[in-house]
Parts: sequence; C-alpha cells; structure tokens
Amino acid sequence: MSETLPEDPGKALFEERARKLFSGPVNFVLSAPKLEFLPEPTVPEIAFAGRSNVGKSSLLNALTGRKAIARTSVTPGRTQELNYFDVGDPVQFRLVDMPGYGFAKAPPAVVKKWRYLVNDYLRGRVVLKRCLLLIDARHGPKPVDSEIMEMLDTAGVSYRLVLTKADKIKASELAKTIAMTEAVARKHASAFPEIAVTSSDKGMGIEELRGFVLQSAEGG
Repeated sequence: MSETLPEDPGKALFEERARKLFSGPVNFVLSAPKLEFLPEPTVPEIAFAGRSNVGKSSLLNALTGRKAIARTSVTPGRTQELNYFDVGDPVQFRLVDMPGYGFAKAPPAVVKKWRYLVNDYLRGRVVLKRCLLLIDARHGPKPVDSEIMEMLDTAGVSYRLVLTKADKIKASELAKTIAMTEAVARKHASAFPEIAVTSSDKGMGIEELRGFVLQSAEGG
C-alpha cells in the first residue's frame, strides 16, 4: 500500500501568508511603454508572460482576488506595455503584466517593438525574481512559447510554466498536456522543474500559485 506524503508545512505557510497579503491592498501603478518609464527598482518583481489569448489577465484577477485589476479584452494582444501592480502596504513586491505575444495580425513594427521591450526588461531588471510563463492547457507549448523560453534562458531569468484553462479539457487530455509540458521544461536550464496547473474560472491551483509567487518574491 502506497504512503501518502505529508504536505510540506513550508508550502502551506507561504500559501496562508500569500492569501492574507493578496486580500489586502493590490494597486495598479503604471503602464510602461519603454524602460525609462519603469518604477524605481526598490522591491522584488514577479513577471507574467504568455500568448495574447492565454488568459493572463484572468489569472492575475484570480490571484489577486479582484474582478478586474487586470484588463481582459476580446481583442488579444491589446496590451503592449509593461503593467505594474503593487502588492501590500507597505509594498512587499510588484506583479508585472508583460505584453502578450504571438499575435499573428500585428504589424512587423509592433512585433519588433515588443521584442525589444521584453528582451531589454528581462536582461536588465535586477529586481526581477521570477517569471511565470503561461501555457494554454488545451494546446500545450507552441513554437512561439519555445522562443520565449530561449529568451528567458539567455537572460538567465528563472521561470515556471503555468498551464491555464485546465478545466476546459478532459482529465485524460490534461494529463497528456502536463506530461508534455514537463518534458519541455526539463530541456530548459532556467525553467522551474515543476509546472503549475490552474483554472481561473474554477480556482484550480490558485492558492498554490499565490504561495509560489510570495516565495519567489522572497528569494525562494
């Protein structure tokens, strides 16, 4: 008979602390179209990246327990700036909503601008502690996601793959996507070995991810 491993008390502690922290002040700070508009690097930052229709805004809303702190749009790829949110009072860390990528209809100049902004941010932001790279569970990692992983690897930024919309597919299909995504993560030097599985609509994996965000901000 297999044993049930006890839950990591440290993980549970981070989750409870994160729950209390996110139930307090979480405020939009600014949108930065260029690096010179970024806030002073005084607190840790956790960045969120993903394709333009991956559900990034919905996940940010679920994590913070707000309905519309991050804008959701019927037009994927609308956000082309770095959006900053302060967490806590006094501020404990900042969430950075990075512009979505993979927008097929965007003009080449827009894509180029996006690449320069994101690449410069990833390579030069000393307070960036970790990036969460969102992957649609219905599709798994795409070639464009691999490009971002390589960018993160090159920049030396630690990141974790996060499956979104996990409630939208059958359990058997989800298991296949999880296995495939874990295999992809193992090929990248800067990728966190364990992936996160979430659903913003159902609340799946949200508490664990909150705890992970706090732990990452504190250097864990």
